[in-house]
Amino acid sequence: MNVPLFPLNSIVLPGGRIPLQLFEPRYIDMLTRCLKEDRGFVVVLLREGLETSQAAAFYDIGTYVRIIDFQQLDNGLLGITVEGHAKVTVVKCWKQADGLNVGDVECLVDEDELDVPEEYAELPSVLKALFRHPVVRDLNMEVDYDDARDVGWRLTELLPLDKQEKQRLVELQDPLERLARLHSLLEAME
Repeated sequence: MNVPLFPLNSIVLPGGRIPLQLFEPRYIDMLTRCLKEDRGFVVVLLREGLETSQAAAFYDIGTYVRIIDFQQLDNGLLGITVEGHAKVTVVKCWKQADGLNVGDVECLVDEDELDVPEEYAELPSVLKALFRHPVVRDLNMEVDYDDARDVGWRLTELLPLDKQEKQRLVELQDPLERLARLHSLLEAME
């Protein structure tokens, strides 16, 4: 699958949502094409460089997203909300003449749907607390607090972790391994 790549300092995972502000012509053109062709793009985490930089380096595992809402913001910029659909790996990438990163991507195998083990029972409670924040609540995400994937994905998105740690969590394919890592990270924060 050949898709636009959108390097950010944020991550999104399947089922997650993230609001974005678009102002660069390359991304407004990308949005127009995505809407016209009814397709999405891939959000990848920046490894180095700035979101607005033409020479940004990014990780090769990200998330294919679809646009679920867009509107003109009060600041005059175009605001969109995207929702994650599938984790992907960027097999090959290049930069178009307009500066847009594009790549060939392959979907990763879907993670197993597993119950949250009793030893991590406090993680859904932490997630519920995060979902009480107005900014998170306004994204209208649905969460299955019994599903280890959902709990791990949302905590990875929402906890204040450094971006290398977030990327390590994104790259894990075992939901229970992700919960174990999140559990130890939360214990270290306390």
